[in-house]
Amino acid sequence: MIMTPEELRSVCLDFNGSREEFPFNPDVSVFKVGKKVFALSSLGAVPLTISLKCDPQIALRLRAEYPAIVGGYHLNKRHWNTVTLDGTVPEQLVRDMIEDSYDLIVAQLPRMERLKLDWPGDSAEAGREDGQTEG
Repeated sequence: MIMTPEELRSVCLDFNGSREEFPFNPDVSVFKVGKKVFALSSLGAVPLTISLKCDPQIALRLRAEYPAIVGGYHLNKRHWNTVTLDGTVPEQLVRDMIEDSYDLIVAQLPRMERLKLDWPGDSAEAGREDGQTEG
């Protein structure tokens, strides 16, 4: 099943503190958390695509495995992938990639901003700050 523009928008806006802006033109949805971008999409385009931040090693692996995933269009190709939502990339993987992109951006935000977002990644960090170790 191919994700619709409405579903894509909903997934992106489902994260704490996420919002949609249109800084370039009314056709390009830019999804941000804090002041940072975690996803971009022309929701009216056919085929539908989304650009997402990605760990560089994972980005290369995904590009090798899925022809519909390429280096970020007009973005730093080391850190961004553009995914064509044509049904060849599993929907759950697309959802996971959106969440990973959000997490990569939130991890860069100042701690106070992360705490306001109630980001799960901070619970592991809080344990380390208290002298506890994982494992």
